[in-house]
Amino acid sequence: MRIFLNLFVVVLPWRIKRFLLVKLYHYQIHPTARIGLSYIYPKHLVMEEGAYIGHLNVAIHLEKMILHKNVTIARSNWMTGFPIAANSKHFAHDKERKSELIIGKESAITKNHHIDCTNSIHIGDYVTIAGYNSQLLTHSIDVYKSRQDSHPITIGDYCFVSTGVVILGGATLPSYSLLAAGAVLTKSFEKEWVIYAGVPAKPIKNIPTDARYFHREQGFVY
Repeated sequence: MRIFLNLFVVVLPWRIKRFLLVKLYHYQIHPTARIGLSYIYPKHLVMEEGAYIGHLNVAIHLEKMILHKNVTIARSNWMTGFPIAANSKHFAHDKERKSELIIGKESAITKNHHIDCTNSIHIGDYVTIAGYNSQLLTHSIDVYKSRQDSHPITIGDYCFVSTGVVILGGATLPSYSLLAAGAVLTKSFEKEWVIYAGVPAKPIKNIPTDARYFHREQGFVY
């Protein structure tokens, strides 16, 4: 029954949809925020001023989804989680796990990406998840202990994540970094102002600190 209600709400005009999402689902959606023709149903949703989710996106099974000011999620992105359930054997060993997606102000996710939030994914301010077909995967199987495991992903401020990359659980992309196309980020790095590339990704080149992308005050790049 809940699925049918969700689908019904999806196709409603935005003014009516927002009213129902706030009143029935208790979501916090700023009057200037907007959701297109998308199936967006985390347990808790916060959309700040100017936040926008385009068409054909799906967000399900997340405990929390927070989009700060002027965040943009374009279209056809798949955002999934795994709820914290007391009776579930999956990830029962990890009492600190949080199934959440938090995106900082003026950041953008483009098209056709898979964002797996079995564990938390934190994306900083002024970040671009660019291109197509990238995967942010927080969960995997621990073959040594024969159990499903998960680890958070952190992307710092003013990062540029190129097309077709894979970022695995436990990885950190430092602020003021570029992750090159096709890279596989498998661990945490700390050095800023660096291009990371390769499989697995490693630092290959410094970025000049006067590069304009990393100093912009508006998220959208014209």
